[in-house]
Amino acid sequence: MPDHLALIYNPFSRKNLKNGPDYLQSIQALPNVLFYAPDTHVALQAVVEDLRTRKLSCIVVDGGDGTVGKVLSALYASGWSPQAWPPVAVIPSGNTNLIAADVGYGKRGAEALRTLQTELRSGQAVRKVKQRCPLVVRRTGQEKADVLGFFGGMGAFARGIGIAHQPAVLKRYAHDMAVVATLFMTVMQLLLPRQRDGWLAGTPARLTYDGTPDQSPNHFLVLCTALNTLPYGVWPFWRAGGGRCDGMHYLDVAAYPPALMRAVWTLLRGKAPEWLRRSRAYQSGAVQTLQIQTDENFVLDGEILEPGENADFTIQAGPAVSFLYA
Repeated sequence: MPDHLALIYNPFSRKNLKNGPDYLQSIQALPNVLFYAPDTHVALQAVVEDLRTRKLSCIVVDGGDGTVGKVLSALYASGWSPQAWPPVAVIPSGNTNLIAADVGYGKRGAEALRTLQTELRSGQAVRKVKQRCPLVVRRTGQEKADVLGFFGGMGAFARGIGIAHQPAVLKRYAHDMAVVATLFMTVMQLLLPRQRDGWLAGTPARLTYDGTPDQSPNHFLVLCTALNTLPYGVWPFWRAGGGRCDGMHYLDVAAYPPALMRAVWTLLRGKAPEWLRRSRAYQSGAVQTLQIQTDENFVLDGEILEPGENADFTIQAGPAVSFLYA
């Protein structure tokens, strides 16, 4: 197998902002590596059009979750058949790296690229492939602007992202500590009497799972993901009987959920006890399509998306993407 790589490098990601000139020089000096550092959406579209004209063995994305989603969205919008996409390798360097924790290459810099080239030449890379079907978010009136990503949600999740995006959190904490600080501040909101009711009342939304409408008019929290693992053993999803998921995992928590703190504690540890599974306020499973009617925003890989012209989102399991991992 050839070892020709295309590296899409995000110069604004958290770790890449700390790189000195030697880091980039070591990468750009490698043979058979096409280096791109698009800094706008238009520039990224131009990169994708250039990649379509080349014979590549792999596309390497050096950035965080947002960068990976933007690259896949640009590939999808280009009309390039997903079946013809080269495999993707993710080098974690962003503010959030949930995707890399599940399917990332792990190594960074020139070392990662040299190792990847060696594995491609020897054929070892084909034995290190994980396939994931990213979420595709569609909105009425924006049919040509489908957004691809891997972890999304609304309700309390969107509010928590709003806290995480506050300058006081972004500037003071590195990523892992920012997650802890965000969780702490979110819990504090639930403990304060004047804030608690506003959070627990949830978000007005009508949800339909694979054509079956949900009966809850308000939702405290909605999460969905195309990933199979999350960092630190956190896994707030479950399926009856377990087994492989061919679509997206989801968690739907109704407004004013009972035993919320107990549920949060168990789900953060990746557990879903029987009492939680039996509760009608907590629903989880796997579906191909989730439709949402709401005036509220949906957050996908940290990006805030506004609803379509009909106050709608349609979230579907997208095309299979092959990821090379180390």
